[in-house]
Amino acid sequence: MLLVVGLGNPGPDYARNRHNIGFMAVDEIVHRHRFAPFKSRFDGLVAEGKIDDQRVLALKPLTYMNDSGRSVGKAMRYHKIEPEHVVVIHDEIDLAAGRVKVKFGGGAAGHNGLRSIDDHIGQGYWRVRLGVGHPGDRELVHGHVLQDFSKADQEWVGKLVDAVAQSLPLLIARDEAGFMNKITVLTRPPRPKRPKPDDGAPPPQGSSAEGSSGSAN
Repeated sequence: MLLVVGLGNPGPDYARNRHNIGFMAVDEIVHRHRFAPFKSRFDGLVAEGKIDDQRVLALKPLTYMNDSGRSVGKAMRYHKIEPEHVVVIHDEIDLAAGRVKVKFGGGAAGHNGLRSIDDHIGQGYWRVRLGVGHPGDRELVHGHVLQDFSKADQEWVGKLVDAVAQSLPLLIARDEAGFMNKITVLTRPPRPKRPKPDDGAPPPQGSSAEGSSGSAN
């Protein structure tokens, strides 16, 4: 079994925060892959399903970000899941908004949710880092991640979490490059359409058309 964890804070006051993009991604995974409904377990909400015949447990810890590891550890112990079969999806201020990186292991880099998970299960798990941008000043980081995404952000956030959900089967198959490439393609802005010539349109005012006897003076 694979455990996919989205990080965030519980409750409606935090639902659209930048810090909660991990919750948003897990919600989209559960929806797209038609998992069973969420249930309250392991100090969180869990939903189970299959992706390409692989059993997957989706988890949203309800312990608040700073204590996420407690919920993750409970789910892992109950299902006997090893850390290398855990994928944690979280916000990342050191990535530009809309960018994604995936890595195995490493430090918490100041992220309190990851620090808590490291304390409970070690560092040997997968991280999917979803960029939410940096406010430009370390003193502003706390307020930045606890602010809602703006209306202007909604389009790219929706595309991003949808792309993560669509691409997850590749990460499950340990094809990190394919996972990243597919996300890049799915989130790439559409190319502007070239105007098509309209053969049936009348000629512009003042131009001569084929077969006319002359132009107006």
